[in-house]
Amino acid sequence: MPVNDDVPTDHDRRDDDKWNVVLDDDFVNSATVKEGTAPVRKRVWPRNAALAVVAAAAAFLVLRHTGSSPDEAAASGPSASAPESTTSAPAPSAVAAAPAAARPMIPLAEAFPAQVEDSAGGTFTKLGAVVMGSCTEPDSVGTTLAAYIAEGKGCVGEEIALYKDAHGNQFNLAIFTMKDPQDTVKLVTRLTMAFDDYQVAAQAPPPGSGLPTLPADSGMVQSFTGQGRAMVVGLGQWSDGRSRDYQQLVDRLTPLLKKVTENTARYENAAPAPK
Repeated sequence: MPVNDDVPTDHDRRDDDKWNVVLDDDFVNSATVKEGTAPVRKRVWPRNAALAVVAAAAAFLVLRHTGSSPDEAAASGPSASAPESTTSAPAPSAVAAAPAAARPMIPLAEAFPAQVEDSAGGTFTKLGAVVMGSCTEPDSVGTTLAAYIAEGKGCVGEEIALYKDAHGNQFNLAIFTMKDPQDTVKLVTRLTMAFDDYQVAAQAPPPGSGLPTLPADSGMVQSFTGQGRAMVVGLGQWSDGRSRDYQQLVDRLTPLLKKVTENTARYENAAPAPK
């Protein structure tokens, strides 16, 4: 694996070509974008501290249940495993049978495990998770993503979580649950194509976590998946915020994103409880 992959290789360009396809529900079920470059020019808005404030109020419970701390977010959930390949989720037909707009989003604890195994025998540890006040909180999403969401048929809600690995690297997860699965297709498609634009904010670590709040211009990778109504976004940053070794960072993020995606797919494709 190259020590520094700041400059995309011919192989990287070939990988990008595979996204130039006709997009439909099947695409959004399995689309995962792993960015090999992380330009910081467009990511100029400040880090979101909302989760850090929430985590501070619940710091005792978070640390008691997880016993760990990361770099950029706040999360909550159980445990998991993580292979390398992208999860291929079932089609959203089961969800379509129910009134999707009326169905709540996945519970925090079900979406975000307390611990998740990485691909090297280590563990991701959740530091906290929270439900945001809306899907378009100014400190949580960029103006472009907010506009995309406003164009659709509505958003049920946004949930975010923060994890760290054994080396103190920070991993943010966000789940946007739309009322219409077709809006999820559009969101994943648009954000995938604008791979160098960061529209989902990284979260500041909770007080007492021992992790630094990284500068806004720190290197970052981002990946997207879609499951039924839900778009899952994964962000990864090195513990020191360095802007290099991006493919290695993508590889570290993948198992965690895969687990959260699997949990979301299971929920989205489950038959709704009878009334």
